[in-house]
Amino acid sequence: MLQPIRHSLRDQTPLYVFVSVLFLMGVVFGALMVNALTFEQQQDLSRYLGDFFVSVNDGGAAFQTLSFWAVASLHLKWLGLIWLLGLSVIGLPGILILDFLKGVLIGFSVGCLVGQFTWKGLLFAIVSVAPHNLIVIPALLIASVAAVGFSLGIIRNRVLLHRNGSAARPFFSYTSLTLAMAAVLLIISTFETWVSPEIMSWVTPLLI
Repeated sequence: MLQPIRHSLRDQTPLYVFVSVLFLMGVVFGALMVNALTFEQQQDLSRYLGDFFVSVNDGGAAFQTLSFWAVASLHLKWLGLIWLLGLSVIGLPGILILDFLKGVLIGFSVGCLVGQFTWKGLLFAIVSVAPHNLIVIPALLIASVAAVGFSLGIIRNRVLLHRNGSAARPFFSYTSLTLAMAAVLLIISTFETWVSPEIMSWVTPLLI
């Protein structure tokens, strides 16, 4: 299972650079979106975040941590969609859009926290958003590169070169790598389920 990952890392460096830059562009775009909010929207957001932090600090009903499978399913659905888009070939642009959107979501989340609470918001983002995403994002980017590479391989061999060779081996490598990333996401979901909420509860008093 590790061999497809080593192959991907070694032979697809340009794709990794492209996908990573696309993701970072999404992060920047998401952070800039915070500044585009109207004054009323910013007030609503501030009230929502304030209520959320009070609930976290008090252990209220508004702060109910998700179950492990709820957290894992969110990551696995995203990964599964990337895998399906790679298989469809015509879904290649969709893979790139997903990577950009992932960046937008993270950038907007961090931007909201920093915009409302300055350095305290940044501290909360570091302990709540960053830890699991340091693993989730690389896993999704690796899966995205594998999906793009698989799609491009099919296009090159079947459409441009008119080769009719078996696609079983590329499919097996592609699927093996995706399953490996799924295992990684399942492991990090345990951290996100049981460790992240505890860390959040330690930092939350600073924001109230």
